[in-house]
Amino acid sequence: MKTTKTILILLLFPILLFAQKIENTASFRDIKTDNYFRFNYDNDYFTGVDQNYTQGYNFELVAPIFEKNPINKLFFKPKNSEFNYGLSLEHIGFTPNNIKSTQIQYDDRPFAAAIMLKSFVIATDTIQKSRFVSSLNLGIIGPGAFGKEMQVAIHEATGNTIPGGWQNQIKNDVVLNYELNYEKQILRYSNIFSLNASSNVRIGTLYTNASIGLNTTIGLINNPFSSSKAKRKFELYFFSQVLASAIGYDATLQGGLFNTKSPYTINSIERFTAQNHYGIIMQTKRLYFEYFQTLQTREYEIGKSYKWGGIKIGFRL
Repeated sequence: MKTTKTILILLLFPILLFAQKIENTASFRDIKTDNYFRFNYDNDYFTGVDQNYTQGYNFELVAPIFEKNPINKLFFKPKNSEFNYGLSLEHIGFTPNNIKSTQIQYDDRPFAAAIMLKSFVIATDTIQKSRFVSSLNLGIIGPGAFGKEMQVAIHEATGNTIPGGWQNQIKNDVVLNYELNYEKQILRYSNIFSLNASSNVRIGTLYTNASIGLNTTIGLINNPFSSSKAKRKFELYFFSQVLASAIGYDATLQGGLFNTKSPYTINSIERFTAQNHYGIIMQTKRLYFEYFQTLQTREYEIGKSYKWGGIKIGFRL
């Protein structure tokens, strides 16, 4: 099995290392149970704009039954760890600044959408105060991800501008991504402050990125690197996560790896980018609620920095 994992990584590594917009497995988003559901919704509406990363959603379910998922054999599961097994459905969409025009916006990013099914395993080492997250995404980028239909329906329902350029979107191609994420506790003071370091490698056919970063929380918090049972029944805390990424490929800008028939793509991407995620999280005995915003540096040479916001709502089962 170790040989199989090594061959898989070596075959896919030249293709890409990628970073997603929706991220649920960081330690500050930990829910202290092995059985929970969480919904994530992103939209640039939360920051008063309508461009670049325009919308995303994610349905996430963690449950012991997913331990039997045969895909788990591909994942890294270190010894002396507590495991959470999950499955999620994710959809993301991107638009240029002028969504009304039916013409290609040559000085802006192309329309693009992707939908993915994600299997993942969270391994927490309570002794070393660290955690590994392994995941595999399978899906499609292009018209098959129904980005046009979703945005048109939402804009019709809310009385906003109807987008007219989706016929120029990135064409259908496969999404296949393998991900490894490592996080380590650096500093913790009682149950009111923590500082953690993280590194991330994602391999597949959607984005190409390797990242390093720091995240911090302050408030009323439990320790995500402790045992699975929550000591504090009520949590309320602020978080900030800073990431620096080295970019190799971005299919939402450059088109799919196998289908080169997209009417408009951008190849002059930025090779180094940064993000800052910040927000507030509240957890009770049963419920999880989060509001956040994200600042993103420009992702291509003629582009601009941008931002979006979102909410996450979850509950223990």
